[in-house]
Amino acid sequence: MRQISKPPIVRKPSTWFIALACLVVGGGLLGISTNLAKYAVEIGLTPLAFLFWSISGAAIILSVVAYMRDEVLAPSARSFEYYVVAALVSVAGSNLIFFSAIPHVGAGFVALIISLPPLLTYLAALAISIERFNAWRAIGVAAALAGAGVLAARKFSAPDASVFWIVLALCGPVLLAIGNIYRSLRWPDNASPIALAPGMLIAAAIMLGLVGILPTFTLAVPYTAALPMGLIILQACIFAGQFLLLFVLQQTGGPVLLSLLGAVGAIVGVPVAVLLQGEAVPEGLVLGGSLIALGVALVTWGGMKMYNHQQSG
Repeated sequence: MRQISKPPIVRKPSTWFIALACLVVGGGLLGISTNLAKYAVEIGLTPLAFLFWSISGAAIILSVVAYMRDEVLAPSARSFEYYVVAALVSVAGSNLIFFSAIPHVGAGFVALIISLPPLLTYLAALAISIERFNAWRAIGVAAALAGAGVLAARKFSAPDASVFWIVLALCGPVLLAIGNIYRSLRWPDNASPIALAPGMLIAAAIMLGLVGILPTFTLAVPYTAALPMGLIILQACIFAGQFLLLFVLQQTGGPVLLSLLGAVGAIVGVPVAVLLQGEAVPEGLVLGGSLIALGVALVTWGGMKMYNHQQSG
């Protein structure tokens, strides 16, 4: 049986560039994903059905890749626990909240609040000694959080604000922060990202499928219509790339850098929501977006400075 150890975070100079690339690309996919969720509702798909079939498709894609690379993780009680908990907080629970809230608060707002986990993740990582305190990283996390806070505050002050859906949507980032820490602490020993991602998505698909059999919920999709099916396939491919990069980023950059995926997603998701979906430009976008971008830069720079200091010491 595999033992569970601390995350195998590799902090070589080259891995910071890999981590940064994963952060930028993964965050971009996240921003696109939130906009596709809104469009799915507009063409008649329920948030649950769209999420379930997309996650199921991504699980199939990554399972095939893992099998072809001979990186399938052997079943065990530990890996089962990892898949179930990670799926609940990182995929099924958080995404169901976000996808359900998007029709009520907008794709732009959801893209913005997904940038909120950094502070919670950073504080928790410091408390359990996954991270050492670094002033640059602390300032970067604070800047990213301040940027998201500016935008969220403006949303609350809007005259047509739906307080229930805003508050519910804000629960999603809490689940994401919990997931960031959990996946690092319980990463199975010697497991690769491609070995872990499929199991998490399969567990998430099972959870969402169970929700779908409850009264008032449905997983039905108009199979005869090309557009809904095409959108599900596109989202499945995006999810496959997004969650694979999430695990690679977790391994190379750690939970704090990983938590900035949402910040990058906001930078991508908000302009897409405004330009392609006709949403109003969020008030405070220039200030909030600038603070988020500054936060990403400082957290990455602080991580590289920490590594260089350790090497020189």
